[in-house]
This record gives sequence, structure tokens and C-alpha cells, in this order.
Amino acid sequence: MSPFGTGALGRVVRSGVGRRRVQTVVIAVATMMAVATAVVAGSLMVASAAPFDHAFEEQRGPHLTAQFDPAEADAAQLRETGELPGVTASAGPFLSMPFRPVDQTGFRMPALTLVGRSAQDGDVDRVDLKSGRWARKPGDIVLAASFEGPGIGIGTTLKASATENAPTLKIVGFAVSAGRTADAWATPAQVEALASEGGPVTRQMLYRFDLASTKRQILAGRKMLTASVGAGALLGTQSWLDTKRAADQGAAATVPFVMAFGVLGIVMSVIIVSSVISGAVGTSLRRIGILKAIGFTPSEVVRAYVAQALIPAGAGIALGVVLGNLLAVPLLPDAEALYGTASLSVAWWVDLAVPAAALVLVGLAALIPALRAGRLRTVEAIAVGRAPRTGRGRWAHRAMGLLPLPRPVTYGLATTFTHPVRTLAMLIAVAFGTVAATFAVGLTSSLTAVGASQDPESRAAVTVTTIRTNTVGPPPPPPAGSTGTTPPTPRADVAMSKPEVADPAKVRAAITSQPGTGSYYGKTRTEVAVAGISGSVRASLYEGDSRPGGYEMLSGHWITGRGQVVVPTRFLERTSTRIGDTVRVTHGEETANLRIVGESFDTSGSGLEIHAAMADFKSVEPSTFLVETKSGVSADEYARKVAALVRPLGGDATTGSESGQDGVILIMSAMAVLLTLMLITVAGLGVLNSVVLDTRERIHDLGVCKAIGMTPRQTLSLVLASVTAIGGIGGLIGVPTGYALHGLVMPVMGRAVGTSLPPPVLDVYAPFHLLLLGLGGVGIAVLGALIPAGWAAGARTATVLRTE
Repeated sequence: MSPFGTGALGRVVRSGVGRRRVQTVVIAVATMMAVATAVVAGSLMVASAAPFDHAFEEQRGPHLTAQFDPAEADAAQLRETGELPGVTASAGPFLSMPFRPVDQTGFRMPALTLVGRSAQDGDVDRVDLKSGRWARKPGDIVLAASFEGPGIGIGTTLKASATENAPTLKIVGFAVSAGRTADAWATPAQVEALASEGGPVTRQMLYRFDLASTKRQILAGRKMLTASVGAGALLGTQSWLDTKRAADQGAAATVPFVMAFGVLGIVMSVIIVSSVISGAVGTSLRRIGILKAIGFTPSEVVRAYVAQALIPAGAGIALGVVLGNLLAVPLLPDAEALYGTASLSVAWWVDLAVPAAALVLVGLAALIPALRAGRLRTVEAIAVGRAPRTGRGRWAHRAMGLLPLPRPVTYGLATTFTHPVRTLAMLIAVAFGTVAATFAVGLTSSLTAVGASQDPESRAAVTVTTIRTNTVGPPPPPPAGSTGTTPPTPRADVAMSKPEVADPAKVRAAITSQPGTGSYYGKTRTEVAVAGISGSVRASLYEGDSRPGGYEMLSGHWITGRGQVVVPTRFLERTSTRIGDTVRVTHGEETANLRIVGESFDTSGSGLEIHAAMADFKSVEPSTFLVETKSGVSADEYARKVAALVRPLGGDATTGSESGQDGVILIMSAMAVLLTLMLITVAGLGVLNSVVLDTRERIHDLGVCKAIGMTPRQTLSLVLASVTAIGGIGGLIGVPTGYALHGLVMPVMGRAVGTSLPPPVLDVYAPFHLLLLGLGGVGIAVLGALIPAGWAAGARTATVLRTE
């Protein structure tokens, strides 16, 4: 007995699946791609929904990281604090100390927090090991994953300090702590050995509380600890709320575009699955009538055709889940890099919810036309099943016949109106594919514009520095507990080496002596103090006309002389100032009152950077000169000539400079491109399915046309013409919608990192690009129709008529 009913019913199901091989394959492949797209989209949406919270809970991150003075509280006292009321879990005490290792080139890295832990696991802060292994013996060290790169990897050795007899440490692993409790880990014995050389040591305790969702509750926990061990014992604490705020701000910019692609993918999946299955069942009405004529009951007919849809769709759903997980593999590590979190994976419930929803959609999409067919009388089902409803689309044939186009083309254009529902489904699929393509082009263009605007030095033809190093890389990521909103950036391909400093005046003279010099300006980066802001503030100071290297402005203007300062939006918000106000800036022993003249576009995070004239601080000299060469002068040749002059002095000259944000931009762009290709593929499969159904329905008409002299080329043009109009209309709908989606999502991404966006970032669509994107709708439709069109053109006339 077949699981679908009687033996005869089972044979009908198997026969239907096997006989319509093309349709079966289309259903399976279209469903597979739709489900794969939904799995990837759903996974990224889950990953982008509070990524820090998920990683923090998975690792049981500490609500409070506390540092104690070993002289004021011993280990036993600190362990007892884990039993205080309201403390649900604790870990430690761990020895902790500041740590400035020296790499193989002799460069001294910035101060890191080194913690001695014998294991990565525990009741609190279960550190996620990204690569390698945990430190097992003295001499082993594990670094935060943000330091990993071609220049620093497993097996790389570091000196524990800059002293001559400092011990050597071998990197054995890279790990992520969601709570940012440390930058490096070693065995307790290793930390004790380093501490014996005179380094300051504290004891670290990690706590989780039953109430820790507000700042007030965290402060209450801190007061309880202070009362338990004494005011002098507690040296400092780090709240998980501060770490969460920094991590969430870093991830916030990516959430809107991931959500947009996710919604597009899921909605398109629903449309394609529904149209494919309902079309497959709807084209079987004639066969349904024949089955009823030989004795099948309406319920048996309905069950048979729902089963014929479920079998290939079920196979496609299973393959789609596997494919979706495989496609998510390269994207989720990118999401980890963007969000700065621990390991991300496809949520188990996504792998269950997506196929379950797809099965329900397939069942409903097949059940509705099958029920309609089951209610039809036998003769009516046979008559309706032979061809589209009588008279449908005749007006279109008459209207298209008036166009000055070849008859096969007008015939194909007219067939578009024969099946309005099927045409609408195809139109929606093409429109969604065009929306995705338009949005992706705009997004990647905007991201590129953001990268260029945040690295104005890269615009210069030649960069001349007063500091020469053998290899140069960006600074390492911020230490644990920092409040930077951008996720840690991996180390550069190579590490930095000890610099040689040239006299800026001699470097300037070498530049001015070159006949190919067009214009240049000097620049240096330093730290200053600003009245009203605690801690230091980064400052970029400029010598000469720096407008060619100025940041994009949101309001006001770039600095044009002394006494002026340009600040980012966060500075204005934090200091409650506005353009025209005066701020006091101190560098060393020099103080200047500077007037705010512009608001710059800055996505660097919560850290503040101001821009002012170097002339306001006499003790500052430029470290870099950005040069524009005269027209017709080769930048490479110019750089070689200047380098020959400044290298003996300790400087260097190169063409252009590297952007510090290329990595993040490439990751986001790669995610957008892959998701777009998936959506376009699904849209093309939707077109393919519809054209296959139309071609099979019209096989008799095509046979007659071939019999009276229609050539294969004319047949091909007929079938392709039937989707060209749909592609054109889909493009007309999709391009404005994608344009509007870009205009909606990009400002949200900007607000997420605390800034507005300037026109060069938003106005990225040229009229020519929009025209090409509109034609892309036609391209999606034509590519989707090529296979069935080729089959129709190549089929022999006798075979076609006999198949009908």
C-alpha cells in the first residue's frame, strides 16, 4: 500500500513525478535555492540581532570584572566574595598585570592586559578559542583573536618586555572573550614569573549577578564588594554594560543592511515557492480530469497532486538547508569580524523553522489549485486543462499585432497576458531581483565612498614621511575594556619595526626642490586635551592648504587657517557645542582657543578626533607630507626621485597610501554581493519555471507554428519576447524601489554610528547606472527563459505535435 493511498494512487504520484522530469527538477531546484536563501538570510538576521548578547550569554560573560590589590585582599578573601548575596557565579582570582611584549622585529607593542588562567572554561567567562590551543605550560601565551594575522600567528615568538634578558613567549592560540576581560592569557605560573621581575600585579575576579541590567544595579554590586574586602582593596571595575554599549555600536551599522537583504530573501522565497508549486499543479488540470474520468475520487485527486508537489519540493528543501548552511560558512566569519563577537553559527531553530515553513508553503500552494481541480466536473477539468481559458488575451494579440515588429515578437509579447497570475508572480520575482541588484550596487558604492572619505590621505599622488620603517602596519586594536565602537581590526600582514626620524625641514626642502611638485601640505597626528572632555583626544594637525585632504563636511567648512577647528558630530553632542563656539585645546604646554568652523563626517567610533592648523601649536612638526604632482608627471617616478633624497635622512616616499577601513568595507561588500547573486538566481529560477509551464502549455501552438514555417530562431524570439516586457516592467519597478531602499537604509546605518551622511555617500547612482540596472530586469527575465526557449526552438515539429 502506498503512503499516499491505494496502490493506483501511489502509481499516479510516482508517474507524475517521473513523467514531468523538467518540471520536477525546476520545482526541486527553485525550492532549494529559495530555502538556501532563506537560511542564509535568516542566519545573518539572527547574527545581527544583538550579537554581543548572544556571545555574552554563550560564554557566561562577567557582569563585573574587578581588579583587587593583592596586598589588601588575599585569594581566600576574594573567593569568599563569590558567596555574597546576589552573586550567582564567580571565577578567579586570576593574576593580572600590564604587559608590553616586543615582537620579532624589535617593535614594542602597546600595553596589554595579561591574565593567568589554567583553563579557558569556567563558571564565568568561557573564553572561545578561535585557533590553536590554550596555554599549558610556562612559555605559552594566547592572544586576543584581533591580533591574528600573517605577521603574528601560531608559533610566533614574543619577548615579554624590552629588557635584554626578558623571557621568550610562544603564541599557541588566539581567543575571544565576549566580556573583553583580557588581551592575552598565560599559565598562572608564567604570570607569577613575569611578576617576580617587578611588574605591577593585581588579582582579577569575575562576577555574575542575579540583577545586573542597569547601571544602578552594577554600582550596587560594586559597593557590596567594596564593603566586603575594604575600600583600599578594590582598585577598579569594568561593567559589562560599557562593553555591551561599545560592541552594539560597532555592530549597529551593519544591522540595517543585513535586515534589508534578509527580508528581501525571505519574501522572495515565499513568492517563488508559492508560484512554482501552484503553477505546477495548475498545469495538470487536464490530467486531473482524466483521473476523475477513470474513477478517482476528488479527495484522491487532491492528495495525489499535493504529493506530486511535495516530493520534489521536499528534496529541494532538504538540499536547500544543506546548501544554505554551506553558503553561511564564509559569511558568518565575516559577521564575526564585523561584530567583534565569538563564534557565530547557523541557529539550530533556523534550520528547523525554514524547512517547516517551506513545507507549509508548498502544501498550501499545491492544495489551493488541487482543491479547485477536485471540485471541477470531469468534462470541465479536461476542457480547462487543455489550454488557457477561451478568449483570454485576445485583446493583447490584436493590440500587439498593430506594433511594427516581427510577428513572432508580437505573438510572444501578447502571450504575457494569457496567465495574469503567473505573469504577476514572474513580475514580482524579477522586480525583487532588480531591487536587490540596485540596492547592492548603491550599498557597495556608498561603502567605497565612506572608505575614501575616511582616508583622505589616499587621495594624494605621493606620500612623503619623515619616519621610515622597514615595514609599516596599522596600530593594534584597543585594549580590553576600551569603548571604541568599531570592532577590533586584525593585525596587518607585517608587524612594525623601530622608526628612524628625519628632519621635517629637510624633507620639505626635498619636496620643494622637485620640478614636478604641484602642491603639498603637511600633517601629523597627536593627542591633545580639550576643556570639558576627560581623557585625551586625537588630533590631526595640518600645515599649508589642507583642503585636498580634508574630510567630507556635514556642515560648515574645512579649516582655512589658524584659530579654527573641525570636529565630528559626536564632539558637538558630547560637549553641547555648535559651529561658531570656541573650545580650549592644550598640547603639551601650549594652549589655544579654537573656533569650531565645521562638522566632519567621521565613522571612527566613540573616540573623538579633531582637525586644526599646525600653526596653533609651535612645538608640532609634520610627520607626513601629502603631495600632488603637476599634470603629466608620473607619480611613481616622482616618488622614486624624492625617496632617493629623503631616505638618507630617515624618511621615505611612496605613491598613495593604504586605507585603514578596506577590510571592513570588503567584508560588507562581499556579503552584499553574495546575497544579491543568490536573490537574482532565485528570481531567474522563478522565470524559468513560469516559462517552462507556458512552453509546455503552448506546445501544440508551437508545433502548428513550426509546421507552417516558423524557424527555430523565430521560435526562440517568440519565447524570449514573452518575458522581455515582464523584465522591462520589473526593472521599472525594481530600480526605483531599490533606490528608495538605499536612501532609507544608509541614513539608518549612519545614525547607528552617531553621524549623518554627506551627499557623496548618499548620491552614488548615476543616470547611466540606473539605466543599466533597469535593463538588468530584462537580463534576469531573458536568462531565466533561455533554457526552455532553446528547447522549444530545437524541438522537431512532429515530436512537438506528438508530445501534445
